[in-house]
Amino acid sequence: MTDTAQDHRTGTTRQGGPGETSGKTLRDGQGRRGGGDPGTRGRTTIADGVVEKIAGLAARDVVGVHAMGSGFARTFGAVRDRVPGSGRSVTRGVKAEVGEVQTALDLEIVVDYGVSITDVAQAVRENVIAAVERMTGLEVVEVNIAVGDVKLPDEEEEEQPEPRLQ
Repeated sequence: MTDTAQDHRTGTTRQGGPGETSGKTLRDGQGRRGGGDPGTRGRTTIADGVVEKIAGLAARDVVGVHAMGSGFARTFGAVRDRVPGSGRSVTRGVKAEVGEVQTALDLEIVVDYGVSITDVAQAVRENVIAAVERMTGLEVVEVNIAVGDVKLPDEEEEEQPEPRLQ
């Protein structure tokens, strides 16, 4: 005697005798072991500092951005940069708040004299959002930009290290 059974998942009809099985053990309904797609097993967390570095580098790439950070932070950073082995801080002038799926950023920039501040701010915002979302997968909900200074053409560069040999 042959039984007819309707497979509710696929909508197909299967015929077979009593006690007959397909020979396939399904663990997740798809013939694979575990809990589905391997890419979704586990959790990824991204530190605030990672997002700050990405945003800092993306902001510096915009034409018209002279430097990042307030006057005090730049002065302190220039001193710190002269210490051997300290390296340049790419997070200067950047603060990120990172959640599970979203992030918000605050940037403080110095613009070059003569550029449109609104155009530079818009370009920074677009570049930072694109870089952070592409690299992290986080949704950037806001990028607040504070213009702390304007670099005049005749101002001395305070961040230039002094030459070692004279």
